[in-house]
Amino acid sequence: MAFDRPWQIVLLIGLAVVLRMVLPRAPGLGRWRSSLLELDDSLLIAILVVFCVVRPFVLQTFFIPSGSMLPTLQEKDRIIVLRCWYRFQPPKPGDIVVFRAPKSAYYSNPMENPDLNEQKDFIKRLVGTPGDRIRVYDSLLYRDGQPQDEPYIEWPKAIPWPGDGRTELRMPPDQFVVMGDNRNNSNDSTRWELPTFGPSEINAPYVSRERLLGKAWLIFWPPHRIRILH
Repeated sequence: MAFDRPWQIVLLIGLAVVLRMVLPRAPGLGRWRSSLLELDDSLLIAILVVFCVVRPFVLQTFFIPSGSMLPTLQEKDRIIVLRCWYRFQPPKPGDIVVFRAPKSAYYSNPMENPDLNEQKDFIKRLVGTPGDRIRVYDSLLYRDGQPQDEPYIEWPKAIPWPGDGRTELRMPPDQFVVMGDNRNNSNDSTRWELPTFGPSEINAPYVSRERLLGKAWLIFWPPHRIRILH
């Protein structure tokens, strides 16, 4: 159990509180009673610190469910994300970020995201920041007119973007563009479109600043994959 839903955390705290109420009256504990009470108190404090301070504001663990970030991240990798990182410095191109997926991400892949109201966390590489000019042309990512050296990607992007890749996408304030390192097999900014309304199709390729949860920092499982992420 990942304890990523509020009811799971409330249940865990509730169990610790119930134990704190039951242990003083439980028969047959003898000299173990005080030790069990201290253990339960320590557990309750640890739960409150982890779920009310560390996890929301400092560190959080995430499980990698797909190959969209190959070769950097493998399926079933477990990583630590710095939730506090972007409180002290702005997001930068090249950062691996975890974010709340925008609704356009669900529309672009309805088979894997049938519930449009579900909240999912995605992990991608940040390639465009506010004020940048972005495009993919001739299998290269261009930022502000300069081709980018990306040794970490699986394969170059096969399809130009946006459109035929001849027109740059100018990044608006507080908005970011993200791509998977597995460029041709990733549900990312290059695929995000909302449904067609009338004769036009609205492209929504951005992740807003408020949706960024943190910067991926470390692979901690499996053991042979332990490494700092760059």
